[in-house]
Amino acid sequence: MIIYDLSCDNNHRFEGWFQSADDFESQQERHMVCCPQCDSHIVRRVPSAVAIGSHHSKEAVEESSSASIGGSTAMMPAGTHVLALYRQLVQAMANNCEDVGKSFAEEARKIHYNEAPERPIRGDASEEECEALQEEGIAILRLSSIKEEDLN
Repeated sequence: MIIYDLSCDNNHRFEGWFQSADDFESQQERHMVCCPQCDSHIVRRVPSAVAIGSHHSKEAVEESSSASIGGSTAMMPAGTHVLALYRQLVQAMANNCEDVGKSFAEEARKIHYNEAPERPIRGDASEEECEALQEEGIAILRLSSIKEEDLN
């Protein structure tokens, strides 16, 4: 998995997760990469703060590394950025999962018990079906219904 920092032609910055550099290029050519804030398909890679090298000495790097042991800090995105990230996550999941519809519980069991090929799936299941799957030790992630019109 490779994570790129991206920016659209309106200078909205966001991340994109791809299987490889070729996967990014392929998705970009097919207009599958778009800004989660304005839906622009004019997207470019931008330098990542992590990828920008520094000219600190080895001692300074070791000192800053040892000073940060014991915990890390991160800034959480706020407001519309959170919603944009959520939409990007849901879209990525929808694009990379097979929709099995109302057969979700049945298909999840088949995969769990090696009666069907292992693959990412999504679909609909009742509250009772979800509880039964969890009791059987089948890990599932419950999300609200994914509708195409909700992603834009």
